Amino acid sequence: MNTTLQVTKRDGRTESLDLEKIHRVVTWAAEGLQNVSVSQVELRAHLQFYAGIKTADIHETLIRAAADLISTDAPDYQYLAARLAMFHLRKKAYGEFTPPSLYQHVQRLVADGRYDAHLLADYSAAEFNELDGYLRHERDMLFAYAAVKQLEGKYLVQNRVSGEIYESPQFLYMLVAACLFSRYPRASRLDYVKRFYDACSTFKISLPTPIMSGVRTPTRQFSSCVLIECDDSLDSINATASAVVRYVSQRAGIGINAGRIRALGSEIRGGEAFHTGCIPFYKYFQTAVKCCSQGGVRGGAATVFYPLWHLEVESLLVLKNNRGVEDNRVRHMDYGVQINKLMYQRLIQGGYITLFSPSAAPGLYDAFFADQAEFERLYLQYEADPAVRKKQIKAVDLFSLLMQERAGTGRIYIQNVDHCNTHSPFDPAQAPVRQSNLCMEIALPTKPLNDLRDDNGEIALCTLSAFNLGALNSLDELEPLADLAVRALDALLDYQDYPVPAGKNGAMWRRPLGIGVINYAYYLAKHGARYSDGSALGLTHRTFEAIQYYLLKASVALAKELGPCPKFAETTYAQGKLPIDTYKRDLDEVCAEPLQLDWEGLRAEIRQHGLRNSTLTALMPSETSSQIANATNGIEPPRGLISVKASKDGILRQVVPDYDTLQQQYELLWNQPSNEGYLQLVGVMQKFVDQSISANTNYDPSRFDGGKVPMKQLLKDLLTAYKLGVKTLYYHNTRDGADDAQLTQDDGCAGGACKI
Repeated sequence: MNTTLQVTKRDGRTESLDLEKIHRVVTWAAEGLQNVSVSQVELRAHLQFYAGIKTADIHETLIRAAADLISTDAPDYQYLAARLAMFHLRKKAYGEFTPPSLYQHVQRLVADGRYDAHLLADYSAAEFNELDGYLRHERDMLFAYAAVKQLEGKYLVQNRVSGEIYESPQFLYMLVAACLFSRYPRASRLDYVKRFYDACSTFKISLPTPIMSGVRTPTRQFSSCVLIECDDSLDSINATASAVVRYVSQRAGIGINAGRIRALGSEIRGGEAFHTGCIPFYKYFQTAVKCCSQGGVRGGAATVFYPLWHLEVESLLVLKNNRGVEDNRVRHMDYGVQINKLMYQRLIQGGYITLFSPSAAPGLYDAFFADQAEFERLYLQYEADPAVRKKQIKAVDLFSLLMQERAGTGRIYIQNVDHCNTHSPFDPAQAPVRQSNLCMEIALPTKPLNDLRDDNGEIALCTLSAFNLGALNSLDELEPLADLAVRALDALLDYQDYPVPAGKNGAMWRRPLGIGVINYAYYLAKHGARYSDGSALGLTHRTFEAIQYYLLKASVALAKELGPCPKFAETTYAQGKLPIDTYKRDLDEVCAEPLQLDWEGLRAEIRQHGLRNSTLTALMPSETSSQIANATNGIEPPRGLISVKASKDGILRQVVPDYDTLQQQYELLWNQPSNEGYLQLVGVMQKFVDQSISANTNYDPSRFDGGKVPMKQLLKDLLTAYKLGVKTLYYHNTRDGADDAQLTQDDGCAGGACKI
């Protein structure tokens, strides 16, 4: 290469290309890494240099050259590319590699309106200097390449129009911690800030998209999941759409319960008008969801819920179907279909399911969630009443249509509403759970809005985070982590703003949290356990027992300090019940692992002091946030040892953790013979998880005769999940014959968001 090539520096000056400077930077980035070649990266990059190239573009070219070399043969290129990307990021943010002091940095960004001004009001210069001395900017070099690109694309404070970036990751982690603990007593808060910073920056606790991207900025709405219930009135439908717009614009994923809306042809005002049915209103909600881009962090998304017995169900089930015309399709939302034991019994018995408009069967819709015996009584009564408008359909035909659409679109979800209420922290007679959220892991009470300022409505918000199971050496480590996570998220409920009064009601009344896990597949591989053969059942039981136990213990401790949540009396905990009392007993046939911890002592503590938080656990997909920790996402098995994930920032390659030593221990998704082992593990988790789980079903058509998954298998898996107490099912994934390298779209859920 001609070393006299002229390049353009960041300040606009030109100079001769300095190959030695490039070599020093790449050599620095390669230090300590295995099976990486500095010369190979340089050669690949040099081929793309041209006269007048900007030095920033040279650096981008070096990053891409290293990223293109990431493979299972040389996984450390993901760290070489990451270090080059981090070097470039800091140069863009600060004009040099070395970050400024924390206090100077906060002063500048508060002055620019990028950071919340409360930071300078709440913390002194001396406190910032103490925290600055605790910062470990070298932890920026622990990220893999996919993590840096996700940070750059989603989480770091920036101008999303110009692309300017204003901070680096360690400032993000420290300032999130400082914000969340800002109201703690001065004598103890720096200690909490430091410990929370350590837990997050070393990837022991994973934070969701709204917290990572929002806490420390002037926009204060950080709940990942928003559940909004709609009543059967125009006022409520309009209020629901308005609330959707408010929350979509502030980074939240939306669940909309539209099951009360009456069916097409129902009477309005005693027959004065003819009701247009659900579909026009679903279109209205879709418009509300898609009107905002969530500040460029991710696109707006929603899941709409309705019962399987709704009179319009045959039309609602096909709303995502590619066939049909726009008039009878609403394709840009996902759908959650609500089922209970009676529906399954009709399927098993070869019977019929009777469809009703909720408006024509008084009390039926409410009983569907609050009282299973009353639902059955009313259902049989209305079936026998010739005056009630209805339609009958063979149960097997209706379930087959449901599963056909679930298989065809992948995005028709399942909510077992009886499990959501009988194995729940909430007393269904007082606070029934009537819906889930965008990603099917939240199960919280809601009340419909009549207008946007309705003080009696209740929008359920859930604030998420996750434990990195792969970072644990002992389950005992969960106790201090649980205390940190509960304290931080509980403090966030008071720290954030509420754009709709009903949202504040839900948060303040119940103070719900949803703490999940990432890196479960790596955790199993580390322990020599597999999804499909039962070897992971005992480990999973012990792990999720410890998670729920220590989170409850942390919430009791907080209740002693600050008092229980105001609606604690509406929980089953107040009745002395624990998750270990209400789980589906069929699970004992699958896993007979004994309890390891002092649940009776905990029961007594809860009865005496209450709980600060009505819920504590939810297992979210965490597709995006798991990449930050270079972890496998949520509880899912990887599709390949190297994942290739498509995001708005391009194709990102990431190798599974500890590939060199554990590659033979990972059980990949499509190597599993069926869904049964996975569903058993989800059932074990659900025994302890107080909300729900984003659990998927997966099918490889090549395993079946004729290359087609039989309906019998789909229905069998659905019934297996119900039998094991699984509350919700999220995606239906079908192997399409592509390479096993995982290519997934970032679907925008919060757990981040939910995709935390």
